[in-house]
Order: sequence, then C-alpha cells, then structure tokens
Amino acid sequence: MVQVRRYTADDCDDTIAIFLAAIREVASRDYSPAEIDAWAQVEDRAAWAERRASRPTFIAERGGHPVGFSDLEPDGHLDMMFVHPAHHGIGVASLLLAKVEEEARKKGIGRIFTEASLTARPFFERRGFTVIARQSVEKRGQHLTNFRMEKYLAETAFS
Repeated sequence: MVQVRRYTADDCDDTIAIFLAAIREVASRDYSPAEIDAWAQVEDRAAWAERRASRPTFIAERGGHPVGFSDLEPDGHLDMMFVHPAHHGIGVASLLLAKVEEEARKKGIGRIFTEASLTARPFFERRGFTVIARQSVEKRGQHLTNFRMEKYLAETAFS
C-alpha cells in the first residue's frame, strides 16, 4: 500500500537518492550516458533541501519508506516528480500527481505545467497533459531534450 504525505526535513537524503536512482536506472533508457552523468547530480544538499521545503512537496511511502516524491510551485509548476525504479508500475506517480492536482485546486491554481523528460512524457500524456513545446536544456555541457507540458484542471463540485 502506498501512502502520500508532506515532505519533512528528514526526507532530504531519501529524495536525493530517489532522484539519482530514477535518472540513472530509468531515464538512461532515453538519454545517453553523458547526458545521464550531467543530469544525475546534486551538488548542494542544502540548496536541495531548501527547495523541497519552500513549496508543497509530497512523499510517497511504501511500507514506511519513501519511494517517490513530487512538488508544486505557487504558479502551478510541477518541478519534480520521481519514483524509485524498484517501485515503478504500482501507481506511485499517479498517486503523487493526484495529490499535486488536489493541492493546486485548493490553492486556486487552474493550470499545472511541467518540463517532462523523454521518459516521463508518455506518463503525463496519459494523464491529460499536452505538449506545448519540445525543448533542449543545457546541463553541465550536455543538451537534454524535454517537453514543456500543461494540463488545465477541471473545476470540482467543491470549488
């Protein structure tokens, strides 16, 4: 059973481990080794922790252990969504996205947008996101392809 809860400062190292494992083990199907090496780095743990704490960040837990995380910036930007490779295919990302959408609605945000990797694009498309543009982003000298995507949230009966 997977549960979703709010991020706490104690989750910092787990989110870094999930981020790195997801890129190295999953995104490596779609990106070159040089691109993965450029992307899979966290140079400043304190800055990472500050970013996670500065916005609603959600942790997916399975058996009491963090297995995924996502966040939502005040403008509707879903900056990060990563699931540990050992827990893919069991609905972790779907639960995280549902929580992000719920949070957006609570805050009166009607549009969520993200920069989805080649790997994540199909997930987001299946959940109602559309591609706005293909992009090339530079990370430590490498140019990685991603997709600017958006989803407009339907009003709920409780809004």
